[in-house]
Amino acid sequence: MAEARARSENTKVGRKGEDIACELLIKHGHTVIERNWRIGHLEIDIITLDRIGIHFVEVKTRRPPLQADPQECVNLAKQRRIAKAAQGWTAKKGYDGAECHFDIVSVVIDGEKTCTEYYPDAYIPSFV
Repeated sequence: MAEARARSENTKVGRKGEDIACELLIKHGHTVIERNWRIGHLEIDIITLDRIGIHFVEVKTRRPPLQADPQECVNLAKQRRIAKAAQGWTAKKGYDGAECHFDIVSVVIDGEKTCTEYYPDAYIPSFV
């Protein structure tokens, strides 16, 4: 029961982080076109469009105490999964050959205080 409650709380915190990330991206001139897009077991948190292309955005939301900065949790394996999902999205939506960017938004929620960092082009996948 406690485990389910913790999972539910983590889901709420994650959703709040994604909401905050969407607001931040919109302020940076993005248009949000998808949230939590799935293909099989792969997921992309946020997909946006701006004047330079399509952005596949991974959102990492954490609460203190932090063991590492949230953006550091997007390791090579996670990058590969996002790139594979992005390949699926571009093929399915007819955006093959479009300029794609892989961004990270870090959100730290500490009570009423929120700290966000946006990392455009955080990584460039050369693999899938």
